[in-house]
Amino acid sequence: MICVSICRGSFERIVEILGQDWCECAELRLDRLDITDGQIREIFEGTDKPLVATCRLDERPDATHRLTVAAKAGAAFIDLEVDAPVAASKYIQRVCRDNGVELIRSFHDFEGTPDAALLEQVVERCFRYGGDIAKVVTTAAGGEDLQRLYSLYTEARRGRIIAFAMGEAGRESRLECLRRGAPFSYASVDAESAGAAGQQPADIMYKEVYKDVPGYFRTGLRMPSSKSFVQRAVIAAALAEGESRLRGYTPCGDSESAIKAARALGAEVTRNGDELTIKGISPINDKLTLTQIDAGESGLLARLLIPILAAIGPGEFGIGGRGTLLSRPLPLSTDIMASFGVLLSRENIPLKVKGRLIPGFAEISGKGGSQLISGLLMASPLCSERAAIVVDEPASIPYMYMTLDVLKRFGVHYCSEMEGDVRILGREDWDGCEAISFRLKSGSYRAADVTLETDWSAAANFLVAGAVFGHVEIEGLDSSSLQADLSILDILVEAGANVSEDEERKIISVGKGPLRGFSFDLSNAPDLFPVTAVLAAFCEGTTTLFGTDRLHAKESDRLRSIMEMMERFGVAASYEGDVLTIEGHTLASRALSGNLLKGGLFPAHSDHRVAMAIKVASLGASSPVDIDSPDCVEKSFPGFFEAFG
Repeated sequence: MICVSICRGSFERIVEILGQDWCECAELRLDRLDITDGQIREIFEGTDKPLVATCRLDERPDATHRLTVAAKAGAAFIDLEVDAPVAASKYIQRVCRDNGVELIRSFHDFEGTPDAALLEQVVERCFRYGGDIAKVVTTAAGGEDLQRLYSLYTEARRGRIIAFAMGEAGRESRLECLRRGAPFSYASVDAESAGAAGQQPADIMYKEVYKDVPGYFRTGLRMPSSKSFVQRAVIAAALAEGESRLRGYTPCGDSESAIKAARALGAEVTRNGDELTIKGISPINDKLTLTQIDAGESGLLARLLIPILAAIGPGEFGIGGRGTLLSRPLPLSTDIMASFGVLLSRENIPLKVKGRLIPGFAEISGKGGSQLISGLLMASPLCSERAAIVVDEPASIPYMYMTLDVLKRFGVHYCSEMEGDVRILGREDWDGCEAISFRLKSGSYRAADVTLETDWSAAANFLVAGAVFGHVEIEGLDSSSLQADLSILDILVEAGANVSEDEERKIISVGKGPLRGFSFDLSNAPDLFPVTAVLAAFCEGTTTLFGTDRLHAKESDRLRSIMEMMERFGVAASYEGDVLTIEGHTLASRALSGNLLKGGLFPAHSDHRVAMAIKVASLGASSPVDIDSPDCVEKSFPGFFEAFG
């Protein structure tokens, strides 16, 4: 990234600079800017770009105060000299820790460049004294000085060191530091305001760094309705007594399959614009005589229908499908359904189902995923007796709670309890959950008016594009949703992207940040793996993603698809056990070193998540990228390529 150092100018001029596309990040020299505390707060609270607050302690007596104001107002970084007085240093470290601000400990030599041993000592001091990033700026007389600086860029410090030189001899180092993985380098607002010799104007430096790499800037985006939410709501409405209205519907392959299934059950479904009206079939006085139903290409729909039809169907029926569903196994489904007195002919679609669902107590494994369990949760209220289900080692937990949320909207009473080391952090933090017990009352579904949630899975692709290539704003996303793929916000924050939310207007904004490798467990959000892998390719350093054992039974063997995608793009990736490891480099580093992703023809293996991720990655490719099966996105987002642009 390019950090624009703003040393002078009015409040209005600072705001104008921050609004420029070439201003990815900015340093505010609070020791030189004549702005008030209120204006500092307004600037740091009002921008969605990462800002560095710098105020040299020997320049102003109120330096620690001004840095504190900036930290509390949302500064991304505080820059504090490594030789700052101990008391002030400890105070600023505490302020940064309390406000979630990264601390840059900086060293400047305006006379020359120390020897290699002293430079190493300086870097170690920066980290020892609380620095998240070590910044070393010297004055270079020639190439030997620069080589000593460059030697500070070690593998262990990737993404955590900024080392460059002032002076005309050091001009090249301001780009070279980005090539070597520095989180950012410094530029001036214009030629007249350069803070040191060798510093370039930001707009010129921006063009020199990114050359032909297109920026990605989008506002006013709206996502389609979540097919995971839609399918649950459509089937619930089909089972309900009375007429339900589902607002905000956008069609896709899986959602349309759910509507066909609802009609096959006997529900009346009409569509007017983005509103579905569904007249349900409850109360069910006679068992359904339906002997065959089609799930289309939806694994979720198939798994919902198996227990539901076992509860209200004829006692023997078949479930069919098409496309990738025919090659996707339904792991552990025979064992789970046998616990309820139901026999499955096989663990693949098409299959035959025999027996009626027997309610009561059952303890089942959650290792096979959440979808069949969601079907059991939806089927249990249709039985004549209360049901109790204990799920051991649950996976994709948020999807189970999405199902409960839909049940609640349609008048179903339940209670649930998680076991293990589970923390509640505003929304569910599922880590440490060892088992979940569910208890559901028998009774009818009641008709409901429901506004369908928009899709975080689709949004993830645009948000990652904004984090790597520019800036994106998406309207209408619910940050209190139980959708598992809301985790993309946590992932982006972990990676260092700039994430903000306008709660009143329901706008999520994501822009460039100094991206570096991170670790994240995607066991509960496996659909995020492809696009998170793309994000990791543009993060400096090593990224580790846990939960790959959830990827084998998707529309493709998604782990193999991701590995092939990474290999074709030229990104180093490996996996062992359930861990995927990716070695990444920032977009600036790739652009400067001629290491952009490779283009070519990419197989998506008819997997919509993989196809979308390939499209996002193509923004950082050195030559055109084509996808062999682009139509596969119709499964969840038919207009994806048009919306992405």
